[in-house]
Amino acid sequence: MASQDPVRLLTEWRRGNRAALDELFLLVYNDLRRRARAYLRSQPGARTLTTTALVHETYLKLIGAKTLTWKDRAHFMALAAQAMRHVLISYARRNRAAKRGGGAAGTAKLELEAAPILTDFAADQFLALNQALEQLGILNERLSRTVELRFFGGMTVEETAEVLGVAPSTVKLDWQKARAWLYRELGAA
Repeated sequence: MASQDPVRLLTEWRRGNRAALDELFLLVYNDLRRRARAYLRSQPGARTLTTTALVHETYLKLIGAKTLTWKDRAHFMALAAQAMRHVLISYARRNRAAKRGGGAAGTAKLELEAAPILTDFAADQFLALNQALEQLGILNERLSRTVELRFFGGMTVEETAEVLGVAPSTVKLDWQKARAWLYRELGAA
């Protein structure tokens, strides 16, 4: 059995070792599943989304990005948080378009196809949150990344600090600032 190092497994997979990809999946699957389940539990409108579907789509998005390089497990999980956010955004947009009679003709139907739909309210809330996070990212990238890692990635303060290269106390302050800013922005909408 190869090393339990996701970076090494990713490198081996990129060199053509299919067994490394299988081992990587087993290594990160439970962690991704735990994070996805925690996120979905915190979002009442997203409960119709299956944890398995979200994890699989996140994983497919991660391994499909062959140009990315991962430094370590924490960096890999940070990218997983970002990928999970993007999967959820795509899903909410498709859901909203389908509800309004439109459709994403010509787009891949693989993503979350078997999952039930989000409610209109949940999809709209999620898209509003994403838009607010994009605005926050323009003002302060670190605050936006903190929200992405903590909210979508389910990372602890310590894990977030490691990824961002700051002290845990900085993450705690950034988390408070970001939540206050988002609350104000989303409350005004």
